[in-house]
Amino acid sequence: MLVSGPEEICAERAIAGVRDILRAEDPSLEVSDIDASDYTSGTLLVVTSPSLFGEPRLVRVSGVERCSDAFLSEALSYLAAPQEGATVVLRHTGASVRGKKLLDAIRSGTGGGVEIACPAVKRDSDRYDFAAGEFGAASRRIAPAALRALVGAFSDDLTELAAACQQLIADVDGDVTEQIVDRYYGGRVETSAFTVADTAIAGRYGEALLALRQALASGSDPVPMVAAFAAKLRSMARVAGSREPAAALASRLGMKDWQVDRARRDLSGWSQESLGRAIQACARADAEVKGASRDPVFALERLVTVVATRAPFGA
Repeated sequence: MLVSGPEEICAERAIAGVRDILRAEDPSLEVSDIDASDYTSGTLLVVTSPSLFGEPRLVRVSGVERCSDAFLSEALSYLAAPQEGATVVLRHTGASVRGKKLLDAIRSGTGGGVEIACPAVKRDSDRYDFAAGEFGAASRRIAPAALRALVGAFSDDLTELAAACQQLIADVDGDVTEQIVDRYYGGRVETSAFTVADTAIAGRYGEALLALRQALASGSDPVPMVAAFAAKLRSMARVAGSREPAAALASRLGMKDWQVDRARRDLSGWSQESLGRAIQACARADAEVKGASRDPVFALERLVTVVATRAPFGA
């Protein structure tokens, strides 16, 4: 079995699921772990060979994207003649093309191999579904606004988002509200960033500058702050001018209904010209906070000014 792709939390759960299924079938399951990057010749054959009492075997192999020549050779040989009663799970993150011949062999079905793909979760809607699934699986309720805040606080790391969901499920009795999420994770950089962006987009210039300075004083990084503006402005541009029902538009754009509704509310008071100007200012700020300028704070302040006033800088 090949577990491929960079999303580690999904890979961990897939591998744990295989272990749980095998152990449910036979509690005497023997589990062995191999690091393919530091492989000793003959190890795979030893751990997959039938034991004295015939217990089933599960072999978990990590680091296949860094595998040694010895492992690659022996894994290909094993695939041609797998051992009865043994399940071998190979973890390949996709960080390199190392082991491609082995991956291709598994994907072709050689030796009965199967693949579980764990691609990177990049869209906000997918992260929202993931977090909602965490609470649904635990039969717990979380308010939509709380779920949005939680996803926003961990928008760059699905593993951290999963851990945050599990912490709230374990710690909080009853429904999870937005106030609870803010109490636990209100200090996250991404949460501060979206607070600044929301305030600026709403046209509250003074409040936006104050929120920006508070966020910077608390250690917020300029790069994710600009990313928060970019995410909001991108959603606004995607829905601007459309009269489709929210559900139909969300389905066509790969968004959630609430994301379409929120973007439409954010567009209040905006024109095509002011939105275009804000997007250009965001692109400029993105380059400047990533090294094109010596003063990333000024770049952020200029972005907030253009967005909040909906006018050219200095006008």
